[in-house]
Amino acid sequence: MSSLTDLFKLLSDETRLRILMLLSKEPLCVCELSGVLETSQPKISKSLAKLRDLKIVSDERKEKFVFYSLRQDNEMLNHILENITLHLSDYPTLTEDVTRLSHKDQYLTLCTISTEPIEGGDQI
Repeated sequence: MSSLTDLFKLLSDETRLRILMLLSKEPLCVCELSGVLETSQPKISKSLAKLRDLKIVSDERKEKFVFYSLRQDNEMLNHILENITLHLSDYPTLTEDVTRLSHKDQYLTLCTISTEPIEGGDQI
């Protein structure tokens, strides 16, 4: 029961839910998520650290970027995200996020401003 309540606590945070919806589409780095969600990189990094600690997302370094992806082993979460995707038009914020996802490449330059690691190993 604990894992189920942990999942719903996780999904009750708007930023984490928005991140998960985007990661259900494709792997993304902190700067892309920050740009698409129009949210600060520290807030995104904190949310990603929580998701990683709960083994919801995994990360992979590619050159100077750390890309996060949704792990596929949580069937309950995957089912919930698929259901939300089927009814995406009911959620304007999520619809806007998915629309802005097509412009994610323009946010990669945000990661090159500084190469200092932040908590969780990301770079900003």
